[in-house]
Amino acid sequence: MQFPRSYSAICWVAFSAVSLAAPALASDWARFRGSNGSGVSSDEEPVPTTWSATENLKWRVALPGPGSSSPIVVGDRVFVTCWSGYGVDRGSSSDQRQLRRHLICLNRETGETIWSRAVEPVLPEDNYGGMFAQHGYASHTPVSDGQRVYVFFGKTGALAFDMEGNQLWQTSVGTGLDPRSWGSASSPILYKNMLIVTASAESQSLVALNKENGEVVWRKEASGLAGLWGTPVLIEVDQDRTDLVVGVPYEIWGFDPETGKFRWYSEAMDTDSFCSSVVAGGGVAYAIEGRSGGSIAVRAGGEDDVTRSHVVWTGRHANRIGTPVLYEGRLYFFANRIASCLDASTGEEIFRSRLEGLGSGPISGGGFGGRGGGGGGMGGGDYASPVVADGKVYFQTRAGDMVVIRAGREFQQLAVNRVTSENEDFSATPAISNGQLFIRSSRHLYCVAQK
Repeated sequence: MQFPRSYSAICWVAFSAVSLAAPALASDWARFRGSNGSGVSSDEEPVPTTWSATENLKWRVALPGPGSSSPIVVGDRVFVTCWSGYGVDRGSSSDQRQLRRHLICLNRETGETIWSRAVEPVLPEDNYGGMFAQHGYASHTPVSDGQRVYVFFGKTGALAFDMEGNQLWQTSVGTGLDPRSWGSASSPILYKNMLIVTASAESQSLVALNKENGEVVWRKEASGLAGLWGTPVLIEVDQDRTDLVVGVPYEIWGFDPETGKFRWYSEAMDTDSFCSSVVAGGGVAYAIEGRSGGSIAVRAGGEDDVTRSHVVWTGRHANRIGTPVLYEGRLYFFANRIASCLDASTGEEIFRSRLEGLGSGPISGGGFGGRGGGGGGMGGGDYASPVVADGKVYFQTRAGDMVVIRAGREFQQLAVNRVTSENEDFSATPAISNGQLFIRSSRHLYCVAQK
C-alpha cells in the first residue's frame, strides 16, 4: 500500500471486538457540534432569533473557571468543562500542581449545579502563555451516550463518569507536549461501544477505548496527527461500511473505526496544521481550512490514494479556525466578519457578504483565562463554529456577538445579539436542544430560550 505524505511512523494494535451502544435521544446535543459533529439541530422547537441580558435569557450561571470546550446536553442535564488554580488570571498560582480540571453537571431548566468533579493534572503540563493561552486547559468537549459522560483532559487522560458524577475509569493516551506549544483541542467521539480519542499532541495517535472499562481496543500512531486540532466524523459509505474521517496537515484520512485500520487518503490543503474539523453529508467529507486557506470535498470510501478518484471539488476558500456547517446542500462559514455560502455539490460561491452591527473587534487582553482573547495572529480570530436550528444559522464571535442569518441562497442577516456587556471570551460553539440555546463564555454558561 502506498502511504500518504504525512503518514510516517504508522503502527496499529487491535485488542478486542465491540458491540453496538444504545443511541442518544434525538433532542440531545451529546457531543461537539451535536449529532456526528454536523452542527445542525433536528429539533422542531423554535429557537429565539433575538435576545439580550434582559430578553429571552432563561438563566446565567458563573463557572468555577475558564475554558473553550463546548457544552453538551443530555436529557435534563447540561455538562461543561473548565479549569482552575493555574493560568486563570494574573493573580493566580504559578504552580502547575494547583491546576484542576472540572466536569460540571447542571440542571438545564434552572442552571443549578447538580454535581461538580475536580480532576488533578498529570504533570508537566504545557506552560500557560503564548498561543496556548488562547484556549487553555479545557478545550476538549465532552461526549455522552446517555448513561455516562466522557471527557478528554489531554495528558491527564480520558475519563468516564456516570450520570451521578461517580468516576468509573481513567486511561492515559499519552503525555507528550505539543512542540509548537499550542496544546491540543480535539474532542472525543463515540462509535458503538468505543470512545475514540484524538491524542494529537499527547502521542500523535488515534486511540479507541472500551467505554465500559477504559481498556485500549486499538491504537493508531502517525506523525501527521501532531498538527491536528479538529474532531473526526463518521461517514456511512454503505450498509456494511463506515469510515472514520479526519483532516490532517496536507490530507484527508479515512480509517476503519472498528479496527483502526488505515483505509484511504486524499491530498488536500497545503497547510502544516489542521485547526478545523471536517463535516459530513451524503457520503462526502467537506473541509475548509483557515491558517493557510483551502477547501475540499472528497467522497468517503475507496482504498489507498483516492485523490484522483474521489475528490469532488477543491477551492481556495479560507475559514480561520471554525468548522463550516452543511445545511440543505449549502456550506456556511464565517471569517473576518464575512459570511460565506458555497454550493456543496460544486464548491461554487453562492454569496459572500459582510456582517453588520458587530462590535469594534476581538476583545482585548493577552490570554484566555478570564481576561479575554488575544489580539494578535490567530488568537485574534473567532474560534466558535456556526450551528443551524429552525432554518437559521447562528455564529458566535469571540467578542460576544452572536450573528443570526437566514439559511438560504440569499444573504439575510436577522440579528446580532449579546448576553452580556462584560469582557468575556466566547470561544465555545453553542449547543442547541429543545428550542434552548446554550452559550458558554470564559466566565459563565448562559441559556437562551423563548419566553
